[in-house]
Amino acid sequence: MATQYGISGTTAKGIASSVERGVAEGALGPGAALPPVRRLADELGVSPGTVATAYKELRRRGIVMTRGRGGTVVAAAPSVASRRPPKVPDGLRDLAGGHPDPRLLPHLVPPSRLSPGARSHRSTPRLARLEDAVRDWLRPDGVPTEHVTFAHGALDLIGRLLSVELRPGDAVAMEDPGYHHLLDLVTALGLRTVPVAVDDQGLRPEALRDALRAGVRAVVCSPRAQNPYGGRFSAERRDALVAVLQEEPEVLVVENDHASAVADAPLHALAAGGLARWVHVRTVSKFLGTDLRWAAAACDPITLARHDGRMLLTSGWVSHLLQETVYELMTDDDTRALVARAQDTYALRRNALRHRLAERGIPCHSVSGMNVWVPVRDESAVVNGLRSYGWWVAAGARFRLASAPGVRISVAELEPSDAVRLASDFAVVLGESEATYGG
Repeated sequence: MATQYGISGTTAKGIASSVERGVAEGALGPGAALPPVRRLADELGVSPGTVATAYKELRRRGIVMTRGRGGTVVAAAPSVASRRPPKVPDGLRDLAGGHPDPRLLPHLVPPSRLSPGARSHRSTPRLARLEDAVRDWLRPDGVPTEHVTFAHGALDLIGRLLSVELRPGDAVAMEDPGYHHLLDLVTALGLRTVPVAVDDQGLRPEALRDALRAGVRAVVCSPRAQNPYGGRFSAERRDALVAVLQEEPEVLVVENDHASAVADAPLHALAAGGLARWVHVRTVSKFLGTDLRWAAAACDPITLARHDGRMLLTSGWVSHLLQETVYELMTDDDTRALVARAQDTYALRRNALRHRLAERGIPCHSVSGMNVWVPVRDESAVVNGLRSYGWWVAAGARFRLASAPGVRISVAELEPSDAVRLASDFAVVLGESEATYGG
């Protein structure tokens, strides 16, 4: 669509800054079209090359994107604007957020031992006892634990690694559909996303091989509880993917096991497949608390050195107070029992919705995790239709690159008794959608 925002500037830097300001202030929203290069050059009295350079810089920084003949438009998640999920309207049941059930999270109690005065932790950034606990956590799943490190959450670690390993314009293989914050992060880093189709067993090997042949330098995936599709690697699928990845040993494989303890699926880790460049990431926010911005990772020695070297230059280390809190929870018997109950509860709720949808002939996907993916023809019609019945679900567009439409339903707080009504309402909405939209 045409924009009314007045872009200004007489240099490439000035033009780029003007566009960035418009995006940051909301005057240029996602999808807003920028003027063609020659037209803007004429309006500003500069050369087309100056405008082209400005647009190139904006693309590199993930603020705009080019749609071929569709021209240059503001990115769906520009790196200078905060893309928060829409506010849940009053009176609606929120099944879009993807958050754990707070009733299944332990109470967070800060450690009583505080850091004794000002001192640097750069020489010993990780608590030895928490390192040992992490190794005990990963080792039974076959993940090599010789080299481990910590970060401020999975996105923090993945963003740091991609910024160290890759350069703007490099390509990253991403699950499609995939976790929208990861898709946004890759774009914000100025990297190109190459979609890799998924099914109930995760990444499809033939799609991954195509991405590798296209020249990707990193692969980001989830071995279980894949968000939003709910897939998980089987042993056979893991072996097939490892065989494909071994054809390109220099490609960094990032395995995001974000739900781990509550995924309700065994782990068949790519990290156990003898890859040359790999990192296996786990967080605790889904089962210990969303305020625990902490992640653990096991990786190859080169990846460890590059990650920790960059962290040393920025935050330096993860707060020892946070590490103490995580350690106390991870080693507490009552917390472990609560986490086990959470895993069973989420599995019960997920399977209840799957079965109720199946009873009404509605296909869906989810064999692991907290989300159910339902293919639909018209996402807006379904989202708005369910809203009229009191449900708030997530449109699939924010998760998709090239895959077919769908909606994501988060089941963390959906009791089995509620699944009956939701499935019934979903069937009615699909019928109304087909009648109205030819769906």
